[in-house]
Amino acid sequence: MKRERKKDNFFCFFCQYLWLITDGWFCSPSPRPLAFTINSIHMQILPQNTVQNGENLTLQCLVDVSTTSPVQPLHQVLFYKDDVLLRNVSSRTNRESYLIPHVRVCDSGRYKCTVKLNNKEKATPEYEVWVKGVSDPRVTLDKKEVIEGGVVVVNCSVPEEKAPVHFTIEKFELNIRSAKKKREKASQNQNFVTLEFTVEEQDRAIFFQCQIFSGSNVESSRPMRSELVTVRESFSNPKFHIIPEGKITEGDDLQVKCTVQVTHQAQSFPEIIIQKDREIVAHNSLSSEAVYSVMATTEHNGNYTCKVEASRISKVSSVVVNITELFSKPKLESSATHLDQGENLNLWCSIPGAPPANFTIQKGGMTVSQTQNFSKRVAEWDSGLYTCVAGVGRVVKRSNTVQITVCEMLSKPSIFHDSRSEVIKGQTIEVSCQSINGTAPIFYQLSNTSKPVANQSMGSNEPAIFRDKPTKDVEYWCSADNCHSHSKMFSEVLRVKVIAPVDEAKLSILLKEEVESGMPIVLRCSVSEGSSPITYKFYKGKESKPFHQETLNATLAIWHEDTASKEHEGQYYCTASNRANLSKHVIQSNTLTIRVFPPHVDVAKQMPVEMSRPAVPLLNSNNEKTLSDASTEADRHYGFNEDVGNHAMKPLNENKEPLTLDVEYTEVEVTSPEPHRGTASGFFYHRTTWTLGFVFLCVVLLGRLVWGTSPWLRSCTGEADSW
Repeated sequence: MKRERKKDNFFCFFCQYLWLITDGWFCSPSPRPLAFTINSIHMQILPQNTVQNGENLTLQCLVDVSTTSPVQPLHQVLFYKDDVLLRNVSSRTNRESYLIPHVRVCDSGRYKCTVKLNNKEKATPEYEVWVKGVSDPRVTLDKKEVIEGGVVVVNCSVPEEKAPVHFTIEKFELNIRSAKKKREKASQNQNFVTLEFTVEEQDRAIFFQCQIFSGSNVESSRPMRSELVTVRESFSNPKFHIIPEGKITEGDDLQVKCTVQVTHQAQSFPEIIIQKDREIVAHNSLSSEAVYSVMATTEHNGNYTCKVEASRISKVSSVVVNITELFSKPKLESSATHLDQGENLNLWCSIPGAPPANFTIQKGGMTVSQTQNFSKRVAEWDSGLYTCVAGVGRVVKRSNTVQITVCEMLSKPSIFHDSRSEVIKGQTIEVSCQSINGTAPIFYQLSNTSKPVANQSMGSNEPAIFRDKPTKDVEYWCSADNCHSHSKMFSEVLRVKVIAPVDEAKLSILLKEEVESGMPIVLRCSVSEGSSPITYKFYKGKESKPFHQETLNATLAIWHEDTASKEHEGQYYCTASNRANLSKHVIQSNTLTIRVFPPHVDVAKQMPVEMSRPAVPLLNSNNEKTLSDASTEADRHYGFNEDVGNHAMKPLNENKEPLTLDVEYTEVEVTSPEPHRGTASGFFYHRTTWTLGFVFLCVVLLGRLVWGTSPWLRSCTGEADSW
């Protein structure tokens, strides 16, 4: 019974507890929902927003929550620093705290708190916390005594702070306020650094000082000093010893010695170096001294430096050495420095004060005279550098250098070009000019008929090559000059023949392109420019082979057909070329289209066949026979401006009255010097027999009938005149 009563009491107590926390929802026959709201949230920073390094910092979050429950609801309070969660606590109270003991620079930042109740959340604004000051660093050394050139390891740490931390370490000499060396290093992941410092030769008693910088507001610590470090000398400063002491004269044995004292702590001898100006004259690393020995001359005057070096240590001392001159430097003189081949050269050597001395004169290291004077008639190979050497006792001095130039006269220059090929207009020609004999440099100038073309300097006797583009026949010559006193030398004249390629071919026709059947066809192919001989080719249509071809020393060629027919209709063109035209650059003319039409037939007024045939003029104004010279006809372009045909003559009987005339006629036979058909000469020099009397009779009888009524005759006459 007691056990059952205890169970009933526990059940009643549990129901009361649930009713309290749930407002009777479980134990009430009709539970009602609870309401919650977050009225406000605030954060307090104690003691204040700005605190000193090492103090305690407390963050308090104050929450005001309203609810319909008789019991304060359970809520979450979260503390953040720079949006990083620091603490998460569940609470029923309206105040929660977060303690940061012994704050450091790293605790500076922006803090806030947030409350969460069921699905509701509210946060405070961010509050800036500034921790002032940094903990003092600790400085430790790896040794308290060190030798010159050694290394001291310095460790600087700040265990209370968190990284990142910026460290500054300085080296000080005892009783000297300014730092001898300063080094800085930032540690991103650790709160300490380790740095090495070299002990220099001037260091005697040194210490180190460390200071740190940290935080977003860059807080700095107090500088903390290390223990004192004693520096031991590894070797002494170097010392000079000059022998002989006092006055030193040229010819004396000079000895420059540098010594140093080395301590027992040194593991090896330092290197000793003796320098004159920047030149090393002696060195030693196996003992405590270095020696420079030489016979004294004025060249050994100057400043000498001794350097003693061992690893990181270097010590220096200097001394000035003065040498008294025994005699002055000799002077070499010459009668002239530029001579023509065959002239006399005179050299003489002297010493100011004229002390007794031994003289030699040398050319390029070879002795040419063992006296102080030298004379000879020079040739080109005597050019070079001459010096004089004078000696007194053991002292030998060399004079200044004299440059002697002997100039050989130039030979007459030859001028030539590549004559194996013809020169084509517009192409580059190489003209060479060369003087085989004569001293270089040689100055060449190429000239042509009108002006100088170019200048060129040659450092040898090789030919000078000039380039030019002649457009017509030209004459070249060149001049050559050098250091010789003779005037310029001129070459012979080089005549260059320039051939011009054929340019712009033109095809034309006598009279019109419409030709009456039975009438002649005369074609002329002409060029505007081109060197002879020129090859002319006449083509019809698309035929690949010319129907007529000839090579002439003229700028035009003639082809004719005595009797036109339908088979002569078509398109014609011609080509012209000479040896200056490459095979791929043959000049082609324009194209002519010829049409052949049937003859006009008029039985009453038809002209005799003889009158319709072309003929050369046979009578002059005195009724004398006239024969055309072949060369004259060629010069007049084969008579293309002559009247063609006897129908061009005017009728004698203008009144058209019948005439009865007794005419005596003579038969004249004219023979062409080139009896062939289809050429210009064949057109003007037919082997034909003409009856002058018959022609004259026809003209007289038919003149009046034909002149006034035949348009064909009038048109032929006019067209002949127009050609």
